[in-house]
Parts: sequence; C-alpha cells; structure tokens
Amino acid sequence: MSGNNVGDKVDANSTLNSKNISLPMSRVKLIMKSSPDVSSINQDALFLTTKATELFVQHLAQCSYKNGSGKEKTTLAYSDLANAAEESETFQFLTDILPKKILARDYLRSLEERQEDGDD
Repeated sequence: MSGNNVGDKVDANSTLNSKNISLPMSRVKLIMKSSPDVSSINQDALFLTTKATELFVQHLAQCSYKNGSGKEKTTLAYSDLANAAEESETFQFLTDILPKKILARDYLRSLEERQEDGDD
C-alpha cells in the first residue's frame, strides 16, 4: 500500500466523521481554545468532544421533553430545561446556567424580604 492511499483513507475518514455530527466543529474548537490550558487540539479529540457534546445536548433535550409540560404541544420550552436541571441529579450542575425564570416583581419581593430578615 502506498503512502498516498493511506492519506486518502484518512481524508475519507475525516469527511465521513464530520458527516456524523450536527454541531460545527469549528465552534467547538473555538470554545475549547478559549481555555488557557489548551494550546493545541488533536482532530480526533475535537471530533470526539463534538460528538459527546451533541449526544449530551440530545440527552438533555429528551429528558426535558419527557418530563416537561410541552408533551401535548410537542414543544420544548426553556422551563422544561430548567426543571430538568433542577430535578435531575444528572443535570444538577446546570442549575446556574439554566435557572428557573421568575417574574421581576417576585424577585424584588424576595429581595425586600431578605433585607428585612437581615435588618432584624
């Protein structure tokens, strides 16, 4: 087997691999490079990270939809994602990123209550 054939197989595998994912690898690479600890990224590591991210997002969406309020409408709402993050131990780390939405008046009321409790 000549060296050209090996290169052709690598290029073909890269093309096939990129067709197996939906997320743009360039964006994932940009996010990975934003870490000060990362200096270079191997193409295989980039592909695997992209695929793992895609599978994670898919799992989060499926769990959120299954336990969400939008089953009747076949929709997935932000509140479904926030509930999944709060109620599922698997997604607990997302509670800061996906907080439950509250009305401004409810938030202001809770701030006033905290200040009154702090003054006592």
